[in-house]
Amino acid sequence: MQLTADTRVPVMTSPIVGPSLNGRLSGLSDYPFTRLAALLADVTPRSNIAPLMLSIGEPQHEPPALLAQALASAPLADWGKYPPTIGTAPFRAAIHGWLCRRYGLPAGFVDVDKGILPATGTREALFQVALLATPQLKDGRQPAVLIPNPFYAVYEGAAALAGAEPVFMPATRQTGFLPDLDALAPDLLARTALMYLCTPSNPQGAVADLAYLKKAITLARAYGFVLALDECYAEIWDKAPPPGGFEAALALEHEGAGQGHAGQGTANLLVFNSLSKRSSAAGLRSGFIAGDPALIQAFTRLRSYALAGNALPAQAAAAALWNDDAHVEENRRLYRQKIDAAEAALAGRYGFYRPAGGFFLWLDVGDGEAATRRLWGEAGLRVLPGAYFTRSEPDGSNAGHSYIRVALVHDTETVARACETIARVLG
Repeated sequence: MQLTADTRVPVMTSPIVGPSLNGRLSGLSDYPFTRLAALLADVTPRSNIAPLMLSIGEPQHEPPALLAQALASAPLADWGKYPPTIGTAPFRAAIHGWLCRRYGLPAGFVDVDKGILPATGTREALFQVALLATPQLKDGRQPAVLIPNPFYAVYEGAAALAGAEPVFMPATRQTGFLPDLDALAPDLLARTALMYLCTPSNPQGAVADLAYLKKAITLARAYGFVLALDECYAEIWDKAPPPGGFEAALALEHEGAGQGHAGQGTANLLVFNSLSKRSSAAGLRSGFIAGDPALIQAFTRLRSYALAGNALPAQAAAAALWNDDAHVEENRRLYRQKIDAAEAALAGRYGFYRPAGGFFLWLDVGDGEAATRRLWGEAGLRVLPGAYFTRSEPDGSNAGHSYIRVALVHDTETVARACETIARVLG
């Protein structure tokens, strides 16, 4: 597929020429959790220890009662119906209403009928966007997909399987744990088909401010690529709500109007979010894609071939959750308590800082793999080495080598004990 310059609507071309799908798969590193299992295969925690999983960002809070209520009240007949690819009108309306409340958008900025699609979580949609956005050639060369480094493994897999070259943008302490957009060479941007950005970032919890997001959107439009903003942690924040891509696009629209050239709206922008973190409902597998209507139209066509969609009762339950903000405030309060507990145990050690968003700690422990093995064997704490999120440089160095990621998803008392144990075991 390629994006036409005038409409940005993907049109079908001949199949991508290159290695088979299986060949592209073989070129990928093992998935982080597969690597973790191999790392710890010969390590057995002491028998008097109850193992604790801090390696996966699976929320442990009880979902709000309205989730069960909405599912229970759904007509039984709805379980026997195929859901529409575009989602139900109440589902799209709930997403639209939340976007307007959360980001202060005027009602017409995101088109409720042409600018929103349901997704089964965000993982599969973030994968599919690479298939959607990657042409055979960009600027006469192999297309590039830009990925933050460290990164969510799905980004790399999607880029490689779409036939693009994954290009990793360092996101280290020196860059504020976000990629330095000014460091991107024009020659690279010219062949870029897609840029992934995650804010708040996983694993570092860094938040892109409005100026940063405006710059990313401006680059996407100037060089004709798709900006995929992964905002799945946007409702888990510490001090202030993170700005979003639509806020930035709206600000650009206002600036353009002041200069006499408004009208780009959500062009080149797709935003991804879900209920997994916001509502502790990972098992519901409900999220959304929103943004550029031309891209949403193409996404709808792609998904009509590739996805069965969310069940109608699941969409009704999701709509109820997006329409309610009270349970999200309570969710944030609980995560702040966990960060408080972590800070009490770890402040001044391992480069600890309070993440601006999300629920992970990104701790500099010197050697992430060695620390992971030690914590599992001596304390039954399962964490994830930072190198498993981070692509190594050509010289073999890896910016994530010294880190571990710790997921603060259990109750506050458990998190407090776990962080105290980390400090005791690692010294």
